[in-house]
Amino acid sequence: MKKHTSLFDVVNILLLGIFACAMLFPFVHMAAVSISSADHVVGNRIGLWPKGINFDAYTAVFQDSRILVGYKNTLLYVVLGTALSLAFTTMGAYSLSRRNLVFGKTFMLLIVFTMLFSGGLIPTYLVVRSYHLLDTIWAMVLPGLVSSWYLIIMRTFFQGIPRDLEESGKIDGLSDLGILLKIILPLSKPVILTISLFYAVQIWSNFFYALIFIRDASLFPLQVIIRNIVLIGQYSDTTTSSAVGDKNIVLESLKYAVILVGTLPIMLVYPFIQKHFVKGATMGSIKG
Repeated sequence: MKKHTSLFDVVNILLLGIFACAMLFPFVHMAAVSISSADHVVGNRIGLWPKGINFDAYTAVFQDSRILVGYKNTLLYVVLGTALSLAFTTMGAYSLSRRNLVFGKTFMLLIVFTMLFSGGLIPTYLVVRSYHLLDTIWAMVLPGLVSSWYLIIMRTFFQGIPRDLEESGKIDGLSDLGILLKIILPLSKPVILTISLFYAVQIWSNFFYALIFIRDASLFPLQVIIRNIVLIGQYSDTTTSSAVGDKNIVLESLKYAVILVGTLPIMLVYPFIQKHFVKGATMGSIKG
């Protein structure tokens, strides 16, 4: 039987198509400018297609030692921060999802309260300084270790897992930790991967903590270096001259190249876990 396409579906497809094109246009334009020749860039003649293709801007970017240092630091922060955040979020969400948790509702009210009110920047800075975390990698990891919103999302997901599975685990002699590790987590791959991606993107894009808590340039994440180049215009003259010789590179091309170098890696992670976003965690786990 042939499926009928309604007007609603057509309108949805058109709106989503327009929205997707609007989101992609800046990236396509930046990519075109970053690989175009200086004459065309200065003349503002670049649209969606590059002109006078060359990769001198990317050569200059990758020969700047600050970019490599920023990549190393950012990868360290993302791996360490995502692992710790996911571990603490998972344990907290599982505990809060238990019906027999003492003062469970009180804990939830406190968590929701933190979503609405915070101590502010100055108290946060004083706390970080009092624990001697300034100019350390922990200043980029610990202040935002657990997100209340992600904690609530994971807790809700755990509450949707059938209780029959947990009861069967208790009959087999599993402890609460054993139930979490052997029953809950294997069924929770979609939410775990989704929250992991959210944490990774959040840490990858975080430059505010570095501006406040980090003074040592060797600990700067990639986003701070990109900010310095894009907003302040700081760029290594020696790097540019050694990378391109007598050729001229427009600063705008360098800025766009740096932005793409800092954005594309985290974007490429999404397609690998996209299928888990809509996959049912407990589909088929209970029969009858």
